[in-house]
Amino acid sequence: MSACSSSPQEPAPASARESASITPVTTRAEPSAASASPSGAGAPIAVPPGSTGLAPTLSPLDGPPFVELEVPGFEAAVVAVPLGATAPAPLLIATHGNYDTPAWQCQTWREIVGPSAFILCPRGVARPDSPSRDDVRFTYATNAQLEKEIEAALTALRARFGGHLTDGPITYAGFSLGAIMGVAIAARAAHEGRYEAMVLVEGGHDRWTPGTAKAFATAGGRRVLFACGQASCFLDAKRAAAHLERAGVAAKVVGVKDAGHTYGGAVADAVRGAWSFLEAPLPAAGPSAGPPPPRPQ
Repeated sequence: MSACSSSPQEPAPASARESASITPVTTRAEPSAASASPSGAGAPIAVPPGSTGLAPTLSPLDGPPFVELEVPGFEAAVVAVPLGATAPAPLLIATHGNYDTPAWQCQTWREIVGPSAFILCPRGVARPDSPSRDDVRFTYATNAQLEKEIEAALTALRARFGGHLTDGPITYAGFSLGAIMGVAIAARAAHEGRYEAMVLVEGGHDRWTPGTAKAFATAGGRRVLFACGQASCFLDAKRAAAHLERAGVAAKVVGVKDAGHTYGGAVADAVRGAWSFLEAPLPAAGPSAGPPPPRPQ
């Protein structure tokens, strides 16, 4: 199945569809007493320098693990909150596919990266062919609109959580349509230094050319992790990885060939298992720094 297809996708895996408490957040509330961090296995997200150790101690984040965040001009985003955090936490932006939901993405990525990071999941626009009023699915109209929605959501997130967010680079994760649109967004010069790392699941690999790879490197991009659930994805992702490595960006391809067009199950397990690739010491930036590093096996 092509990741570019506009036809409805299969619903997310059952583990991602399980109901979670999504609480609307419209005003800033002062954190209350410490609460236990959520449990469960997960690879901790890469933490930028300065976000631990000497970082100031903050009031522990309290409340539900998933909240809705009002985003002016757009539908509300879903945020997975690092409960109990007393130091600034890193941020992962998780964009969904066509006929998908932000809640499913936030739940799956929380399982992948563990409890120590914020996860911001933009909603996009509702599809008119959603299964029902109680089961609304979403898409993104264009990468330009998604980019504007991300900017507005970041402003709202910082206003809501203030010093609990690090000022360091953001990891961009996308599935299918979200991965496709993310390539153009992360490679734009306007975002220089923001997106050092990307995780692209079942999409986005056909958007990498020598030109976009160089633009991403110039904008501060340092590594890209591709995750696949189909054999055709592996072929395209390996070609994309070669473009990136020639531009001086480290790239790796993981996954399984018979899982299908999905971000859950064995594909999510493969991403979790490869997370150390995103946390390893960064290579020297830019194509002028010498030959690209060898592709991790």
